[in-house]
Amino acid sequence: MAKSGLLKSSIAKKVAMALSGLFLMLFLAQHFFINMTSVFSESVFNSISHFMGNNPLVQFVIQPILIVGVIFHFIMGFVLNIQNNNARPIGYASYNGAANASWASRNMIISGSVILAFLGLHFYDFWVPEMAYKYVEFGPLNETRYFHELAEKFESPVRTALYCISFVLLSLHLQHGFSSSFQSVGANNKYTKGLQNFGLGFAIIIPLGFVFVALFHHFTH
Repeated sequence: MAKSGLLKSSIAKKVAMALSGLFLMLFLAQHFFINMTSVFSESVFNSISHFMGNNPLVQFVIQPILIVGVIFHFIMGFVLNIQNNNARPIGYASYNGAANASWASRNMIISGSVILAFLGLHFYDFWVPEMAYKYVEFGPLNETRYFHELAEKFESPVRTALYCISFVLLSLHLQHGFSSSFQSVGANNKYTKGLQNFGLGFAIIIPLGFVFVALFHHFTH
């Protein structure tokens, strides 16, 4: 009975982890499309950024939900990693994981930790200054400052390189995470193959798109 309860608990955690991951992918896609507009139109990027940064629904409802989702996803990732390590038999040390699983699947905790560190840098670069500007300094309304603030962050080659490396690891993380998410929620039907292909495309295109944006601003400003 105890083992059955533990199994159900483990499945519930994996499902919760999967659902939170899928939710964060929606945010990632939205964030990507906004950033990509900075490549084509400074005014459009400023307009969208100003709307997102001053819309009460975004600021006081969606943003807190997003922050909670990020924290929950990473906590669950560490919990499941510890749980999986504790469940391994003693002889597991002799198991050749590389022969049975990809690097990404065997090192999700590593790529996840790097991504978490990157999010910390991203918050430090953009979110914290934005919150300070609006709610601490009460800076004047300026609808054209967003593009220049973005471009300025990518002047440093070190910072740009860190962003690019983080998104490469995010790509690996997403490639395994998307596939395992659908397994966790029990999705197995005629659409499964198509969803897997979509997930693979998402995991490659979106992170590389962010890399492109970073390199574009680094070399053009």
